[in-house]
Amino acid sequence: MATTARDDRGIWKKALITVPALVIVGGLMGYLSNSGFGNPWYDALERPAFQPPGWAFGAVWTTLYTMMGIALATILDQPPSKQRRDALWLFFGQLALNFSWSPVFFKLHMIDVALVIIIVMLIMAATTANLFRRIRPVAGWLLLPYLLWLCQATALNYETGRLNPGADAAPLGITGEK
Repeated sequence: MATTARDDRGIWKKALITVPALVIVGGLMGYLSNSGFGNPWYDALERPAFQPPGWAFGAVWTTLYTMMGIALATILDQPPSKQRRDALWLFFGQLALNFSWSPVFFKLHMIDVALVIIIVMLIMAATTANLFRRIRPVAGWLLLPYLLWLCQATALNYETGRLNPGADAAPLGITGEK
C-alpha cells in the first residue's frame, strides 16, 4: 500500500501572513488599551500572589499568538468543509473576544465584564482546539498552551476583582461589590 507524502509548504506560506497579523494586532490592542504595568489604574491595584512578572506577558503573548497563527495557517491549508468552516468561525469569534479583553479590562476598568468575556473566550477556544484537532491534530495541540494561559488569565482576572472591591467601573457582582 503506497502512502502519499503530505506537502505542508502551503501552511508555511499562510503562516507568513497569519503569524505576523496575530502578533501585530494582539500587540496593538494591548498598546492601545495601555495594558499591564505602567497603567496608573492597574498599577494601583492589589494583584494576586500568583501573578507572573510583568516581563512575562509580552513574551508569553508573542509566543501564543505565533502558535495560534501557525494553527490557523494549518487549518486554512486544509480543503474546504463544513467542519473547517465551523472551526474557523469559532477561532475568529474567540479571537475577537481576545482582542476585546484588554480594552475592556485595562481601558474601561470593567473587571467583571472582562471576566465574562474571558470565560466565554476560554470555552470557545477549547471548542476551537477540539475542532482543529479533529481536522489536523497538530493544529489542536498548538492551541493547548493558549488554553492553559487563558485558565491562568481567568484566575488572575477573578482574583484581581476580588482583591480590589470598588475598582470595577461596571460591577456585576461576580468578583466584588455590586
